[in-house]
Amino acid sequence: MPEPRRRRRAAGTTGATGVTPAQLAELRSRLRDEVAKVVVGQSDAVDRLLGAALVGGHVLLQGVPGVAKTLLARAFALAFDIDFRRAQFTPDMLPSDLTGTSVLRAGELVFRPGPVFTNLLLADEINRTPPKTQAALLEAMQERQVSVDGITHALPDPFFVVATQNPVEYEGTYPLPEAQLDRFHVRVQIGYPEPEVESEMLRLAHLGVEVATLEEVEVVAHGALLRAARVAVEAVQATDEILDYVTGVVQATRRLPSASLGASPRAAVHLLAAAKAQAALAGRGYVTPDDVAVMSGPVLAHRLQLRPEAEFERYSTEDAVEAALADVPVPR
Repeated sequence: MPEPRRRRRAAGTTGATGVTPAQLAELRSRLRDEVAKVVVGQSDAVDRLLGAALVGGHVLLQGVPGVAKTLLARAFALAFDIDFRRAQFTPDMLPSDLTGTSVLRAGELVFRPGPVFTNLLLADEINRTPPKTQAALLEAMQERQVSVDGITHALPDPFFVVATQNPVEYEGTYPLPEAQLDRFHVRVQIGYPEPEVESEMLRLAHLGVEVATLEEVEVVAHGALLRAARVAVEAVQATDEILDYVTGVVQATRRLPSASLGASPRAAVHLLAAAKAQAALAGRGYVTPDDVAVMSGPVLAHRLQLRPEAEFERYSTEDAVEAALADVPVPR
């Protein structure tokens, strides 16, 4: 079911026109505050969601059950006053359960939209549904449209997918193929909280086991801002040295002895976009090497495939990205 529309707006809400990096930095701060009313200690994850939304990317949230992945996505949608739907992916899920289907009404075929027709789709446990249904989501993610009975239907704008998967339970799952992993702008790892963060979570108001503070999340900006802010992010300057640095890091992943599959050219495009968003959210109109380095892990790690001997030694794709960064000189 869609989340109820929010009418209350936080003080100083950013408008939809004339967006600057300074305003985006202010927006990030307010968004963190609102999401922290229900999910504490996840400011970096909030930044990754916001950055992906600003460049039209999709997010893969990876973490064990019970670390508030779903709650994080719901709070984000409430803070932006955008439509939110959750699709629980299961082994018997059909593509039409996601995209919609044509039904007979008064003797005529009428299209009934599926849950993908929303602004923020939470694809819960995406690796538990068969490849055919995963492929239906792939078209929506890449083309911002779905095809049903030979007719193409455009998806709302903004539209982005937040998919979740459990990294420790693989029985009965369908691992996402590299082609689909490559469509996700960033992967965000959500682990167990620190003791002080978990204690702070227990201090939040609850109704039984439900978080009572979800209704207290105020709107910091409307969805139209996400469209307008894309122009501001695209206007962030990246010098030739930065472009060469992005290229060097991506190509270095293809030379790693630990990796059997390096990052694709699409990954370079995503890394530059993520670095621009990172700069804009920091209130800057230009990209620094630190922006590229910070976003390399979230953008590149899930796109790499390790050799069996590296996995046997508990070497991670994040370690591989760090090795690639160390292999490329940092521009001055």
